[in-house]
Amino acid sequence: MKRRTILQMSIAMMALIAAGPALADPMADAKAVVEKYAGRVTTWDGPKESPKAQEGKTIVVLAGDLKNGGILGVTTGVEEAAAAIGWEVKVLDGAGSIGGRTAAFGQAMALKPAGIIINGFDAVEQAPAMADAKAAGIPLVAWHAGPTIGPDEANGLFANVSTDAMEVSKAAADWAYVDAKGKPGVVIFTDSTYAIAIAKADRMKEEIEALGGKVLEYVDTPIAETSQRMPLLTTSLLQRYGDEWTHSLAINDLYFDFMGPALAAAGKGGADAPINVAAGDGSESAYQRIRAGQFQKVTVAEPLNLQGWQLVDELNRAFAGEKWSGYLSPLHVVTSDNVEFDGGPKNTFDPDNGYRDEYKKLWGKM
Repeated sequence: MKRRTILQMSIAMMALIAAGPALADPMADAKAVVEKYAGRVTTWDGPKESPKAQEGKTIVVLAGDLKNGGILGVTTGVEEAAAAIGWEVKVLDGAGSIGGRTAAFGQAMALKPAGIIINGFDAVEQAPAMADAKAAGIPLVAWHAGPTIGPDEANGLFANVSTDAMEVSKAAADWAYVDAKGKPGVVIFTDSTYAIAIAKADRMKEEIEALGGKVLEYVDTPIAETSQRMPLLTTSLLQRYGDEWTHSLAINDLYFDFMGPALAAAGKGGADAPINVAAGDGSESAYQRIRAGQFQKVTVAEPLNLQGWQLVDELNRAFAGEKWSGYLSPLHVVTSDNVEFDGGPKNTFDPDNGYRDEYKKLWGKM
């Protein structure tokens, strides 16, 4: 009997070894992700080499919609960086519609700029105009023009600048999971007009479900129409899910700009569920809501101003005939605990890593 017991124990131990290490603790893993991206950003991890400034350039920024805080923040960064490198910038607003962006692209081509920045809309949408720009030898760089980061030859982009959108989405979902103590009931807001928006929403859904949370609904509603759609949609979702709806996950802060009044009308306080969490971009209004504790607790912010500087640097590389920088800008989980760091007093994620001086040094402007 004793020998049989020993044999059984040996078999059991061998089975455990074959199975590999025990499954990780989902709560501990999620907390680790949140803590990683909530820390201060003080170290420059960008490019160490770049061509000197290519002088006398005029560039155009094609903004998808300047009412979008992310697009506006990037545009401001481009203007700041262009002044530092010595270029002229013209900004054209697509005003949130395909027709508006098509018209703006036509205006851009008429200006015959040295380079064009596609800011905040899907490159595929404007494929004919993109082809015309490529044929004219005009370099194109972009911010959030698709799911590919860096060179996108299929769409004619020298470089598409972004943080790691999948990490942004994972961090947002992980924060909601931790905040709900492992039992989130989530509504996800996205916009199928943009490939990157669908990719981000899918990643959040995947992460919540992998952790054992519940996705109550996956809502596809246009970012450009949030002011009209979100109040009624919020009321409808509250009636449908009630207290089961613990957290909202959106691919952009703009969705939450218009939820507050509907939540308040339903008797919700600014810190009550559903807790709003944005996987980008870190708008001014999002910072204000987080600071005030009013209908948003988290934004996973991108360094919009820094990314504007990166776009100028990428164009400078294109003008010089060199490759893109390979730089992936940092992301930041912004909460009430860290909202005053890294640009927070100005209601933006502006890393305290000296990036302005670093780029000026690269361009020979210091």
